[in-house]
Amino acid sequence: MNIGIAYALAAYLLWGLLPIYLHLLGAIATPEILAHRILWSLVTMVVLLAALRRYAWIPAALAQPRALARFALTASLISLNWVLYIWSINAGHTVDASLGYFINPLVNVLIGALLFKERLRRAQVLALLIAALGVAWLTWLAGAPPWIGLALALSFSFYGLLRKTAALGALEGFTVETALLAPLALAYVAWLAAHGRLGFATAPTRLQVLLMLAGPATTAPLLLFAAGVRRIPFSLTGVLQYLAPTLQWLTGIYLFHEAFDPHKAIGFGLIWLALLIYAAESLWVGWQRSAQA
Repeated sequence: MNIGIAYALAAYLLWGLLPIYLHLLGAIATPEILAHRILWSLVTMVVLLAALRRYAWIPAALAQPRALARFALTASLISLNWVLYIWSINAGHTVDASLGYFINPLVNVLIGALLFKERLRRAQVLALLIAALGVAWLTWLAGAPPWIGLALALSFSFYGLLRKTAALGALEGFTVETALLAPLALAYVAWLAAHGRLGFATAPTRLQVLLMLAGPATTAPLLLFAAGVRRIPFSLTGVLQYLAPTLQWLTGIYLFHEAFDPHKAIGFGLIWLALLIYAAESLWVGWQRSAQA
């Protein structure tokens, strides 16, 4: 139990501090950062799976076209999520990006109700209504929906939905996704190099090393999360997940000095209230079920 909490906390801490790492890469264009993240993640996963001797699944996976098509879709969703997130950080929208991961659990609940006809408890309905009110307030305030947060939440929710029913585990599935994206990323890097626009080639050594660390920076929290979620109650995971967007929000406000006026705070406050209701009710239901068991 304790080591599971430590693993999960470490994963969310790394995800929460990811904006600082991406901010250090600000001299590199967003599409190139995405390409390096894909390529170095694949290199990291290949080395890891070889060290663990976990490669017996590869022939069977390659023989399933429908499964590969599903992973092509999840790879597209996660690459969309990544490129939007990277752009948001380096364009001064870290606070807006954090909103996506605050509302992500509530989007999951909504998807479950709409697509799978899952019956919502009263507290969940109340949380969704309050969150919708917060989003409506932010929309009225800005004159447009908070599209960054909504796009990040929706892309990650549908990614999680498709991965939940995938045939492969976390490590193997992520390897397949990066392998499917790698040819496109490699072609883009080659095109940049051929036209003298490859940032990696002219970047200082420190920046080159940081780009190469995109693989471990992506896979380390994934592995820690996979190890932690198996050792702690799911309800506790649901509460701990708010650590990452909270750290991202604090980074945007206090480190990157992004604007956060009182009017915007009202919208975020409504969403935080919705999350508080959702998290408290989830913990209560989880404890009740454990007691009954």
